[in-house]
Amino acid sequence: MADDEILMEDEAIALEDTDDTVVNDADVSNIIPFVLERYQKAEDYRYQDEERWLRAYRNYRGLYGPDVQFTEAEKSRIFIKVTKTKTLAAYGQIVDVLFANNKFPLSIDPTELPEGVVENVNFDMQDMPQEQSMENPYGFRGDGNELPAGATARTLLDKLSPSLAEKLEPVEDKLKEGPATVPSQVEFSPAMIAAKKMQKKIHDQLEESGANKSLRSSAFEMALFGTGIMKGPFATDKEYANWNDEGEYDPVFKTVPEINHVSVWNFYPDPDANNMDEAQYVIERHKMSRTQLRQLKKRPYFRSAVIDEAISFGENYSKKYWEDDLSDYAPEHGIDRFEVLEYWGMCDVEMLEEQGVEIPSELQDFDELQANIWICNNKLIRMVLNPFKPAKIPYAAAPYELNPYSFFGVGIAENMDDTQTLMNGFMRMAVDNAVMSGNLLIEVDETNLVPGQDLTVYPGKVFRRQGGAPGQAIFGTKYPNVSSENMMMFDKARVLADESTGFPSFAHGQTGVAGVGRTASGISMLMNAASGSIKNVIKNVDDYLLRPLGEGFFRFNMQFDFDPEIKGDLEVKARGTESLMANEVRSQRLMQFLQISSNPALAPFAKFPYIIREIAKSMDLDPDKVTNNMSDAALQAEILKGFQAQQQQEQAAVAGADAMDTSGAGGGNIGVGQAPVPGEQGFSGNAQQQGNPQQAQAPGQQPQPVAGVQ
Repeated sequence: MADDEILMEDEAIALEDTDDTVVNDADVSNIIPFVLERYQKAEDYRYQDEERWLRAYRNYRGLYGPDVQFTEAEKSRIFIKVTKTKTLAAYGQIVDVLFANNKFPLSIDPTELPEGVVENVNFDMQDMPQEQSMENPYGFRGDGNELPAGATARTLLDKLSPSLAEKLEPVEDKLKEGPATVPSQVEFSPAMIAAKKMQKKIHDQLEESGANKSLRSSAFEMALFGTGIMKGPFATDKEYANWNDEGEYDPVFKTVPEINHVSVWNFYPDPDANNMDEAQYVIERHKMSRTQLRQLKKRPYFRSAVIDEAISFGENYSKKYWEDDLSDYAPEHGIDRFEVLEYWGMCDVEMLEEQGVEIPSELQDFDELQANIWICNNKLIRMVLNPFKPAKIPYAAAPYELNPYSFFGVGIAENMDDTQTLMNGFMRMAVDNAVMSGNLLIEVDETNLVPGQDLTVYPGKVFRRQGGAPGQAIFGTKYPNVSSENMMMFDKARVLADESTGFPSFAHGQTGVAGVGRTASGISMLMNAASGSIKNVIKNVDDYLLRPLGEGFFRFNMQFDFDPEIKGDLEVKARGTESLMANEVRSQRLMQFLQISSNPALAPFAKFPYIIREIAKSMDLDPDKVTNNMSDAALQAEILKGFQAQQQQEQAAVAGADAMDTSGAGGGNIGVGQAPVPGEQGFSGNAQQQGNPQQAQAPGQQPQPVAGVQ
């Protein structure tokens, strides 16, 4: 579907200039001050947050702010960037969770009591006639079902189950609701099948839209500034490179849902809200070039004529005070960009009606509705009702450390702001002291020297004296070295940084760990203890980022994708916390449970397909590639059963041939793997006894003397 089809008129009623004429400013004059007033309120409210973010950014970059004043005696300007190391360590752990097993930790499962779809159905194989047993997809010679060219085992298996309804059609009259209770029953889960198809579709859409890059950017800002923000999903046309038969470039366009990262600096939420569920509105600030602004005319419900008029007024972007601090340099000339404000939030129905927005009949009883408004150069370039159902603001804000009394969270850099200041101060003192104590302080008594001498000091220097006692004109003073005390305080501040952030130094590569950390089991215990703080962070990622994104994709597919096989009473579950468990530990637990469930008495209570898939996941393997589904497993079992029967027949034939060879050789144990005893054919001592057969004795008897032999 194209964007124009997704945002259909019955789902997004917009104020637009259909005849490409400019709407009078008086008609839209009320809505622009309404948006600008809320934007100014949100900007004023987050001023303290901007100051926190600036300090965090300077600590990350190793830059001193204007509030740091150095005395003339302080020569060193050193900055120890421990904040950068801690931030990147936290960012790395968050990314490891987001992209564990090369898949997003999102799953779609049926609700506990699915409505509108049967949870489980089963049928008994013993009730099926013999002719209704599983059809062999390979057939036999002369059956009239010749294999098509290029056929593979995969394509043949697909013929067995084109859809669940067709698969169950032969046993439709024998289906029973509920799970299987005996081994002869075959169980199907329509709710689970719909859930996994939806899950696979969402994972494919995340890959298609390039969500990896956006999620990484949000994870970085979450660790550094304390909040990571994502936007979407929105429909976008993705271009796939393609060349036709004539060699001409003929790209293929596919509409996919896309999510984007929104910088915390350009995000202005409702100042009276503590999270996105409480937010009445949010405003995103865009910095667009002339080309980017013209590209908006290709998107649905943007007013082309008004965009051209806004461009004709010229660039209007004005830098904020924090933008020069974020840049490595501050350009003297202006910025050739446009400032565009994107508003998502509640508007009074009366205000919408005044602007010419037609309210659908089913929404007439509401006092306020959610709208999307775009403003540039005091011009209204777009105004639509929220096209998504249910109407939700399409942003997700995840805090690193939750502050229950503020919208924005607390990051690594803020937690160690004081300890970073202490480390810098003690290190500067240690360096300055080391410089002073590393050389002698020269004291000269000029009354004992000849006037006019050069007082520079170098090896072999000669000073001319004119009086005084010997050795009392020039003195060398050793400055006391106290840098070791300063370094002890530096190390103490670094330990406090580990405590304040919850990230011990050994977790990000510190060497020389002593004590219990010198052994493998000891460092494992320390790492498990250190992972306690990151668990809370990952839980925030699950609740505030992954789950809202998954629900957004779920609602998008349910609203705009008409595939009946993904419909159902489903729920989105974020699995980020589960990814923290080491794969080795998880694999060991799964293997132990598999051994326990191998007991014939306990086997009916275990779900072996799930166990096998989870073992594959714990080994970083793709379960869809290394495990079979139900129909594939049944077919594979039939094939293995045939192989086993053939091998048994071959072994029986070989055993019969060996028995005939043994009997034809005169009996005995020759050829069956047993060593011959004296008297049997093949015993090497028989040749010596042929001359006197009476001397042959049974094993274990004492040898009798032979006549003439002493």
